[in-house]
Amino acid sequence: MRRTIIAGIALGIVLMSAVVGLARARRAPAAADGGRWGSGYFPNVTLTTQDGTPVRFYDDLVKGKIVAISLMYTTCKYACPLETARMAQVAKLLGDRMGRDVFFYSITIDPEHDTPQVLKAYAEKFHAGPGWMFLTGKASDIELISRKLGLYSEPNPNNPDGHTPALLIGNEATGQWMRNGATDNAKFLARTIGDWLNSWQTAKKPTQSYATVPALNLDAGEYGFRTHCAACHTIGGGDNVGPDLRDVTTRRDRVWLSRFIAAPDRLLAEGDPAARALVAKYQQALMPNLGLSRGDADLLIDFMAKQSRAVAAATASAAVRASAAGGTLAPVMTPYLGIQRALSADRIDGIRDRAAEVGVQAAKLGPDGAAMQAAASEVQRAGDLVAARAAFSRLSDAILSCAKRSGRGFGEAVTIAYCPMAHKYWLQKGEQVRNPFLGTRMVECGRITADIPSLTN
Repeated sequence: MRRTIIAGIALGIVLMSAVVGLARARRAPAAADGGRWGSGYFPNVTLTTQDGTPVRFYDDLVKGKIVAISLMYTTCKYACPLETARMAQVAKLLGDRMGRDVFFYSITIDPEHDTPQVLKAYAEKFHAGPGWMFLTGKASDIELISRKLGLYSEPNPNNPDGHTPALLIGNEATGQWMRNGATDNAKFLARTIGDWLNSWQTAKKPTQSYATVPALNLDAGEYGFRTHCAACHTIGGGDNVGPDLRDVTTRRDRVWLSRFIAAPDRLLAEGDPAARALVAKYQQALMPNLGLSRGDADLLIDFMAKQSRAVAAATASAAVRASAAGGTLAPVMTPYLGIQRALSADRIDGIRDRAAEVGVQAAKLGPDGAAMQAAASEVQRAGDLVAARAAFSRLSDAILSCAKRSGRGFGEAVTIAYCPMAHKYWLQKGEQVRNPFLGTRMVECGRITADIPSLTN
């Protein structure tokens, strides 16, 4: 696992260096028409989408577009499921740009099996949305495309996967092209696709100085979970492509968990009833064999156990607080949570009305609600994201301080979260972190905490 972490960091540094170098080299990119990477280079063969629609590769899919192209096949037991799940994460981060100015293409290398109907079912397992096509076609045409794109892998009997999980991203209009690992960090891929490929025209300016960023402190188990598991699973956030892993270490035998994490395909081949039941329940979505060692599996199991305990403690603390207080701050929390969700999506529309409602409900608490009222008024006056987030921080602190003093609970499923980069607390629904201070660029940054912090208000 340590070697995996070091290799991942090194790869990230190399790729970012490549981005900077290419960006400098292409300050004034030539138009693709008539250039090296235009119609004279890309094959214009016909492929078929998961909906059975014929499309021309260059004319319909690539020309004038920002694209991300990968090869896969639906019966793959190795990298393809993670590759596809990672692209689903990236698509979610890109939001409404998908299908508008960014397009994903997953092309099967097993067209004999992967008919449009099979690809459609596979796409649905991974919640593929607008702007993401799964494509099949003639084997010879697909091989031609893969060779032209630099994604072709020579047959290798020592590689049971059948191909290398690579992702080609590019902007045909500007001639910018780059090859990445298809299982790279989702935020890195989204930033590269969404910002670099259009010459940073849509890049958000940083709101925090790099000098204030704390030192990197990697937990090997957490790093492994985010790298290998988080694309398909949550811990306390509900089912995703695969099951919610909260308390899985108490529900499953540790030896079985270790074997399943390291070699799920072997357990399926052996007819293990638990493994077969999981595949049947989750729409035949196969747990990939990622070549993890038993040591890697042990680190993941320890992290899942620790995180499950943290989630349980947070839930129990909220219930105890509500019971002891004989009431909750739920009337305040409803509009507050609307503000939190908006800020985590980099939006301020609607927050003034919600802040006004927070003020109304806080006034009913008498002196306990005075600080909340004042902070809610600041949110109402905020004219941009920076000001809204600063005011929201004071509102969050006021609510937490009130709960600490009075013993009032927050209501059902409300948890406390903390961002170590912004050094701020907030409240949210559920266990999946949605950071209102960093927004979409790092929305999952942070952790759930069990206890109400002691704050100066």
